[in-house]
Amino acid sequence: MSKLEQIIEYNRNFINNKDYEQYVTTKIPKKKMVILSCMDTRLTELLPKAMNIKNGDAKIIKDAGATVIHPFGGVMRSILVAVYEFGTDDVFVVGHHGCGMSNLDTKSLVDKMIDRGIKEETLSTLNNAGINVECWLHGFESVEESIKESVRMIKDHPLFPKGVKVHGLIMSPETGEIEIIINGDK
Repeated sequence: MSKLEQIIEYNRNFINNKDYEQYVTTKIPKKKMVILSCMDTRLTELLPKAMNIKNGDAKIIKDAGATVIHPFGGVMRSILVAVYEFGTDDVFVVGHHGCGMSNLDTKSLVDKMIDRGIKEETLSTLNNAGINVECWLHGFESVEESIKESVRMIKDHPLFPKGVKVHGLIMSPETGEIEIIINGDK
């Protein structure tokens, strides 16, 4: 049975047993917060538990490294929608120790792309069009500095309103301990 078939079979039982009822909520976050978090699998359940977030409490955006890499990219767009459309008044950028985006070997990543069928011609075309693929894939050297940069990019965005707090945190993916890097309340 494929992964898709397993999911569909499970989903049928989920619906038939009305297991969804415990998750019913609205699209407006009860705690009026948006969280930008890393996509690391260790944080899937740990981060909400460690932050006392329940279903319906917050808008959660997952991104490799919990980074805002472009001021007009999808992450920043999601944050702005959360603020204006859903009334969030706190933004939490939550990175974590041991992040895979820290010192990512982009040369190795490009080699894996080639191994899986991406043509070197495609990479060359992108590079010639001004998209340095290795640079685009690059993460960061310091989780702390990356969080500071993402917080700065959010706060300084021309469409980001004054009065919305932006916090920067680092979490332990082992224990869930949270360390404050930037306190947006100050």
